[in-house]
Amino acid sequence: MAYWLMKTEPGDYSWDRLVADGETEWTGVRNHQAAGNMRRMREGERCFFYRSVVDPAIVGVMTVSREAYPDADDPTGKFCRVRVRPLMPVAQEVLLKAIRADPRLADLALIRQSRLSVMPVGDEHWRILCGMAGVEAS
Repeated sequence: MAYWLMKTEPGDYSWDRLVADGETEWTGVRNHQAAGNMRRMREGERCFFYRSVVDPAIVGVMTVSREAYPDADDPTGKFCRVRVRPLMPVAQEVLLKAIRADPRLADLALIRQSRLSVMPVGDEHWRILCGMAGVEAS
């Protein structure tokens, strides 16, 4: 099973809104690498919900509820969407500052490719970040 981190700006879509909606389409990704990551996602895989820009932090855990399909808003047909649903909020937000300060996370994609909106998270990084967030890593 692969793990992921998906970034959104709170003004665009918040964790609270995802919880209220119960499920959503992850749309608007227009970076080829991020879209490629979305195409690799499989139903049931877990993702961190990452709030970017304002107090950047991991704030929740989601699951992929539908694998990649064409983005209806993309006339070129190059980009896709996935569906996600919330699993749980984190017990403690994992601030970007804390992630950057932990040497075990130095090669995390969030640190190496900070502008990428959808990225893989390796097994060991997932366990570390779940520990920091106070949630089960399974």
